[in-house]
Amino acid sequence: MKKRSVAVLLAAFTFVLMTSLAFGAPWKGWRGSGGWGMGGAYQQMYNPATVEVVSGEVVSVDKVMPMKGMDSGIHLMVKTGTEAVSVNLGPSWYIERLDTKIAKGDQVEVKGSRVTIAGKPAIIAAEVKKGDAVLKLRDDSGIPAWGGWRR
Repeated sequence: MKKRSVAVLLAAFTFVLMTSLAFGAPWKGWRGSGGWGMGGAYQQMYNPATVEVVSGEVVSVDKVMPMKGMDSGIHLMVKTGTEAVSVNLGPSWYIERLDTKIAKGDQVEVKGSRVTIAGKPAIIAAEVKKGDAVLKLRDDSGIPAWGGWRR
């Protein structure tokens, strides 16, 4: 009986020790939203009142940092009939995991909020259509799909 009590006590002590170590140390994999979250300056730029639709050919697809201190995002340059439009889709860690890929030469229709980033015009995309595929990146009020669990 005494051996069993010692074993139970040792198991309980090990459990408490392991739990306290797990919760006491920061999780190395956590990086937060990388500036792409709801409270960030970038997100606050999205304005449903400035939403427009542009269509054209994708002339480049790049990883960029839209604002200082942000993690990289996927950026398109879209050539319409009258201009080249800078389009920000969303964080790389989200966009790169989607099934539909956008590539140079694709014909797309982009719906998003026209903004000014670092003194230059851009569109923060809410939706991108490529053929029959639709990338729904934000809802009508601008809440990003990657923040869906917070809705």
